[in-house]
Amino acid sequence: MNVFKYSALTLLVAFSACKKQPQVTWVSSTNDNVWVEKTYNPSEENTATNLSITIDTQNQEQEVTGFGGCFNELGWDALAMVTPEEKQQILNDLFSQETGCKFNVCRMPIGANDYAVDWYSHNETAEDFAMSNFSIDRDKKRLIPYIKEAQKINPEIEVWASPWCPPSWMKHSKHYACKSNPEFNDLPEEWSSTQELVSRFITEPKYFEAYALYFSKFVQAYTEEGIDISAVHVQNEYNSAQNFPSCVWDPKDLGVFIADYLGPKFKADQLDTEIWLGTVERPQIERVDDVLQYKNTEDYVTGVGFQWAGKGAIEAVHAKYPDMQLMQTETECGDGSNDWKAAEYTFNLMKHYFENGANSYMYWNMVLDETGKSQWGWKQNSMISIDSNTKAIKYNPEFYLMKHLSAFVAPGSVKLSASGDTNNALAFYNKANNEVTVLAYNNTSEAQELALNINNEIVKVALDGKSFNTLAVSLN
Repeated sequence: MNVFKYSALTLLVAFSACKKQPQVTWVSSTNDNVWVEKTYNPSEENTATNLSITIDTQNQEQEVTGFGGCFNELGWDALAMVTPEEKQQILNDLFSQETGCKFNVCRMPIGANDYAVDWYSHNETAEDFAMSNFSIDRDKKRLIPYIKEAQKINPEIEVWASPWCPPSWMKHSKHYACKSNPEFNDLPEEWSSTQELVSRFITEPKYFEAYALYFSKFVQAYTEEGIDISAVHVQNEYNSAQNFPSCVWDPKDLGVFIADYLGPKFKADQLDTEIWLGTVERPQIERVDDVLQYKNTEDYVTGVGFQWAGKGAIEAVHAKYPDMQLMQTETECGDGSNDWKAAEYTFNLMKHYFENGANSYMYWNMVLDETGKSQWGWKQNSMISIDSNTKAIKYNPEFYLMKHLSAFVAPGSVKLSASGDTNNALAFYNKANNEVTVLAYNNTSEAQELALNINNEIVKVALDGKSFNTLAVSLN
């Protein structure tokens, strides 16, 4: 944020003094004092201003569809460590549409991901091309109960799914991993490779057909459990060879799979589940083009999901495919620090994604134990941590950061283009209640006076040093 002296905005304050003041809800968080509900005092509007943001609610950009996190097995196991009452409170704090984060769009894995208890797929019977042994019984132990508890709180929650790895017998290596690591997997060294753009999936028709059937059976099995899968993202990080469940694809082969097999299969089975190209974790738009520009792939694909280095591609994809929905699919998970610095970094990610067309934003692990470790050795952040020894529950800074947006920016709101000192601010407009929401971060250690000019109405507040602030302004 840039400090400035006086401007024409100061003159507007004097003329606005006699106007009916807008209603302002203001919540602020610092590292030491989180989620403080502050009182807006219009009498302070005559003071000098450090920062100025001008907002016109006619300058509308993309629609926001929602916020969420990922249902993971280790998250459910962590929740099992606390009392039923504490568990319910945590779930309410994530999913309640009145008092919580109001999460409404959440992710789940198809088979094991790196935060599963161990490796599994829904059919590990080799060469079972008819999927006779397909089963989601494993998910009935953790993932389905996790989702159903969320559904009790928000029956309208949407769940989308992505595989980290197909059934292992569909890969050349017959193994879930792509990179050998004797400490965490038994992948033979001869099959270990971090080379990109080379498919580890066996790209033969009978394997493509079986894999499309696998997706269809997954969607239908979940429907029978009362969980509608709103979308599938065809491969998590299709360029990344990991020591945990993963599968590298040549993007052209993904195009073949979607256009010639998965799309037609969903259509034949009359599934309403959307198909997305995700999750993109590289900055090269060419790797998106190679999928979408194969035959009629684009006709089947509703949107594109991005995470990690994929943030470098979203701007170009948004420009080239303006009708595509865009999602930030997995906020970068850090190294388990769960500190204020991590929240600052995530705020910058939010800023980047929404400024470049994202319609929704996903956290990764909502809940973990205090170690934050996956079964494959990577310690990562979570919104909430539960100590496996003391059973103490800790709400980390990123929990509050997510809530600063998700609790105020309702689905159907639109991102607004603003001007002025916007380097550390985002603005949204909800037409349904004529309300503007601004998330502003004061990244300095000193208090800053922020003046918002919204449709020529002035709101001025003092932001504490190093604080996230949500200002929900109901317009006259």
